[in-house]
Amino acid sequence: MPHCIVEYSQNLAQEVPPADWLEAVKSACVASTLFAETDIKLRSTPYKSFVTGGQEDAFVHVTVRLLSGRSLEQRQQLSHLVLESLTQFSLKNVSFSVEIGEMERESYAKTVVLS
Repeated sequence: MPHCIVEYSQNLAQEVPPADWLEAVKSACVASTLFAETDIKLRSTPYKSFVTGGQEDAFVHVTVRLLSGRSLEQRQQLSHLVLESLTQFSLKNVSFSVEIGEMERESYAKTVVLS
């Protein structure tokens, strides 16, 4: 756990390969010491159509969904580390944002089906 979802404007894929966004977010999650690397789930979604303030501005937004129980301080540190990891790329005119969301531990369900 956590589930990290990287949403980004498709025009950025020419400058930063999607795998690089995922690696940056994973590194930030590992640096937080809240998760084992093997527990981090990552995925990305490019957006072809997007408008911010009436303009087609480039963006990267990361949502990190984790089980409830972490302190506000831990969630703030994670948010800061992920944001820092995004800004390492030499991009201009891009909006970066990070959202930490909690999944209720009591109602979360998971199963792994193996062959």
